[in-house]
Parts: sequence; structure tokens; C-alpha cells
Amino acid sequence: MRCIIVEDEYPAREELKYFINNYSSIEITEEFDDSLKALKFLENNKVDLIFLDINIPNLDGMSLGKIINKFEDKPDIVFITAYKEYALEAFEIQAVDYILKPYSEDRIINTLKRLEKKFNEKQEKRENNGVVKSKITLWKDGKMIVVNVNDIYYCETKERETLVYTEDGEYVANMNITSFLKELPQERFFRSHRSYIINIDKVEEIIPWFNNTYNVKLKDLEVEIPVSRSNVKKFRKMMRI
Repeated sequence: MRCIIVEDEYPAREELKYFINNYSSIEITEEFDDSLKALKFLENNKVDLIFLDINIPNLDGMSLGKIINKFEDKPDIVFITAYKEYALEAFEIQAVDYILKPYSEDRIINTLKRLEKKFNEKQEKRENNGVVKSKITLWKDGKMIVVNVNDIYYCETKERETLVYTEDGEYVANMNITSFLKELPQERFFRSHRSYIINIDKVEEIIPWFNNTYNVKLKDLEVEIPVSRSNVKKFRKMMRI
């Protein structure tokens, strides 16, 4: 579990780091005393959790929290503040906790334990319900073939079926492309276009195209896959471009 701390008061930041480092296994990825620097980091890096002060320079913590809450893949937010009056507003943007300064040792420790428990349960649920798969069963020449998910390069819609391409050839999934995407690891497979899914680990070249779109070349295959205009923003975020 990875977190950042956004807090402009050095003593408060050090105290929070002490509790995180000594009473949890949460990894502190970065710390910031400026909200705009934190926002820039979050636009290019994924974390699971943010400890966020409200009274910070440039952009106050509540405004930053509202921006983060609109992220498609948003981290949990824990507000750490001396101000009681923002608690209702914090929970309206789905903050997971609101901790008042000065910190209560028991309060901080219990919060850290609860956050870790929630994260571990979420990870276990993902693994148990099959969202994360290493193999998938597809059809080829009338036979059911077990294919390693990592071997899939891209997928293409064909009526109510989905064509699945590996370096070895073409397979068929007996479901539409929207349903098939749900069977794949979301951190690696991306719906680049209404008709295509790509494995971003197989991307070899990104070619700028018309109207601020892209075409994507994949390793080992002589094919170019379009990235539609509506999906460009998410694609740039995933590819960090």
C-alpha cells in the first residue's frame, strides 16, 4: 500500500511519518508541502492513499481533494487538519477519515490498521473473484484452448464475439468486447477504441494521428491499432505521455 503526505508543517509531517513507519506497513512514496506539486505528482503516478492537510499553500487541501475525487482511478483520502468545520464537506467527497490535530496516538494507530485492513480485503476480493487472471479459455478451430493472458496482444470486436490475437494466431471469445475486457487485468489491458482492446505491455510505438489521436504499433505483429479521441486522455495517463 503506497501513500503520499501533503502537509506544509514540518513537525506535523514528521509526527505522521513516525506513526506510519512504526505502526503500519504503508509505504510513504513522497511528501509535499505544496498542493500543486502534489497534484502534478498524482497526474503521473498512482498511489493508494493520501494524507492531506487543509491549510496548505497555493491550493487548499479541500479543493485538491475535490479534484482528486474526480480521478477515474482515485486514491483514498484521509484529511489531517486543525479545522473541525470542514468535516461534512470532506465526507461529501468520500474521504475515508478526518483526523484533527493534535493527533491522538490511539486515533492514528486505529486509522492505520483500518486502512490496511480495507486495502488487503480489496486486494483479496480482486484475486478471488477472478478479476486478476493468468489464463483464459478461448476457442480456435472448434477447440477450447487455454491461453496465457500475458500472450494476448490485442482484441477486436466482431458482431457478438471478440477476436483475440496472440503471436501464434487468432482466437475467439464467445462474448462481446465489453464483457471480455472485464475478464482481463485492468492495469494492463486498455479499451483504445470502441472496437479494440490493447495490451499496453505489447506497445512498441505510438504514432500521432489526426485530431490529436494516435495509432499504436505492437511488438511482433504487423498491425496498427487506433486510439480514439475519447480515449486519448486515459491512454496518455496509462502510458505516461
